[in-house]
Amino acid sequence: MLQETRLHRIRSLISTHHQVSTERIINELGVSRETARRDIIALEEQGVARRVHGGIVAIDAPAEPPLPVRYAAREKEKRSIARCAVSQLNAGQTLFLDSGSTTTLLAQELRTMSGLTIITNSLQAALALTATENDSQLQHEVILLGGSMSAGTQQTHGGTTVSEIHRYQADVALLSPVGVDAVNGASSFSLAEAAIAGAMARQAKQLILLADHSKLGLTSRYCYAPPADVSLLISDSTAVRDRSWPALTQAFSRVLSA
Repeated sequence: MLQETRLHRIRSLISTHHQVSTERIINELGVSRETARRDIIALEEQGVARRVHGGIVAIDAPAEPPLPVRYAAREKEKRSIARCAVSQLNAGQTLFLDSGSTTTLLAQELRTMSGLTIITNSLQAALALTATENDSQLQHEVILLGGSMSAGTQQTHGGTTVSEIHRYQADVALLSPVGVDAVNGASSFSLAEAAIAGAMARQAKQLILLADHSKLGLTSRYCYAPPADVSLLISDSTAVRDRSWPALTQAFSRVLSA
């Protein structure tokens, strides 16, 4: 693989996750540690990132990819994770769902159940849960949290949203972080999204993280739930081959590969 091709792929990882470990570069690109080190140095010399212990961090971190791009990426794995999450739930429970491609797929899978109360800030999740071909009664009670909206985000956020979350007590919070690390736990790229996820985690009896293998071993900008606060981490079957998987299985009280 040409170096420019490798650098382009690493820049894509940095754009998505803000911080990328050397181990992830080795695994994702299939290169040696020495090649990964040279590529990290090259990116630092280009001024797009800086070296840190164990990896590389974006200097001017862009926003996450657009939602359509996030929905399309690893959809098969995310749907498997969603189905596994549904198997952990019981009728009558109250759930928090945050905004993300994986939780939107989870909302679609939740239509196989009935009798839940689902509280979310995600417009896509709310639409998936309430889509019917007629005026028949909904399978679940769906509560869309109020708050501010930004262009293209398809979610509510801000102080109003966080305040509304604190009005509720949920049985389970099902959250889709940008990164999951054995030391730092769950993290998000956006401060606003981290504030919402953190509030949902604190207002729920159980916290379930939904993270495909590309998110494992990563720490994004804002950490909101340490491993000790996580009841269950669900990832896809590819995760068991990830170098970070043994550490994650030790750090989290329970993990599943879907």
